[in-house]
Amino acid sequence: MFSDLGYAGDVDAQAAFQALSEVPGAVLIDVRTHAEWTFVGVPDLRPLSKETLFAEWQSFPPSGPNSGFVQEVSDLLAKKELDPDTPIYFLCRSGARSQSAAQAMTQAGYTKCFNISDGFEGALNPEGHRGTQSGWKAAGLPWVQS
Repeated sequence: MFSDLGYAGDVDAQAAFQALSEVPGAVLIDVRTHAEWTFVGVPDLRPLSKETLFAEWQSFPPSGPNSGFVQEVSDLLAKKELDPDTPIYFLCRSGARSQSAAQAMTQAGYTKCFNISDGFEGALNPEGHRGTQSGWKAAGLPWVQS
């Protein structure tokens, strides 16, 4: 089920939310930083009776990828009693870090890793702002500010 990208493939935020709502074991893992979770907001899966899982791909300030990422995510999934065939949807700000996370977890043996290609905030608009033209927020999907 791997694409030539090295993971199951890219989906937009709306398609990810639909899959999360339809597939009982599917999970969402937000790989942004603690600062982003706190100041920008996080996906709210309570309407689906689910919860978002969190694991930083890299810390802020950036210092390269989190060397313990694969183990951290594997532990989170094991705590939820989810196996390597669980559909996993990775989310970051705009789809770059989540793509790397999907690749890393696929290399670790997880077979259904998807990248949410438009991310939580999407691309910059002409005025240089995110969250207005693509991504989780712009799609009107549930989210909360902590």
